[in-house]
Amino acid sequence: ETVGKFFQADIAENALKNSLETEIPTVSVLVDEEFLPFRENTFDLVVSSLSLHWVNDLPRALEQIHYVLKPDGVFIGAMFGGDTLYELRCSLQLAEMEREGGFSPHISPFTAVNDLGHLLGRAGFNTLTVDTDEIQVNYPGMFELMEDLQGMGESNCSWNRKALLHRNTMLAAAAVYREMYRNEDGSVPATYQIYYMIGWKYHESQARPAKRGSATVSFGELGKINIPEGEKSQ
Repeated sequence: ETVGKFFQADIAENALKNSLETEIPTVSVLVDEEFLPFRENTFDLVVSSLSLHWVNDLPRALEQIHYVLKPDGVFIGAMFGGDTLYELRCSLQLAEMEREGGFSPHISPFTAVNDLGHLLGRAGFNTLTVDTDEIQVNYPGMFELMEDLQGMGESNCSWNRKALLHRNTMLAAAAVYREMYRNEDGSVPATYQIYYMIGWKYHESQARPAKRGSATVSFGELGKINIPEGEKSQ
């Protein structure tokens, strides 16, 4: 009841056609995340769910999000992290090295969690929160995993990828995957690492940390402070 208008934006036209239906007045906009067609200080909230790994220039996309937010507006996002599908990546690399004498990337690149806070801060966000989670999904084998990824539209989009993987290399990768990561029941795991992030656009009403050196008690003295018995239980 507090939302006046809802904008759904995506670079993929089919994704917009399959987007969420809601009673809230909604506008669907075909956009490039790196060049948002909105004015400065437009939105109270921007949400992104598992799409930022497709962005070519992540710093610019975050700067664009910060630009269109109103002061005291908030960005809430989730994106795949650097350890996503590490089992598949390692298996393909080992098999390709052994069968073809070298390897090219077959998994799209992901951002490391150590870089994410820096990128958000560089884009202008403050009062940052970044958290990570891992979800493990089990498959009968590597080929079922790859078929699932293709069905989700999550195939590798790197320009420098090799166009073809030989059949022998694929079979070797499946064998490596099973040998290195197989579960007790015979299935193989696929790990999806997800980063959750919250960042606010600055407003003068926001709480700010006290100035450095303004504390009146040192950490070393905290253990010597006497707390009345009645307050300890609160």
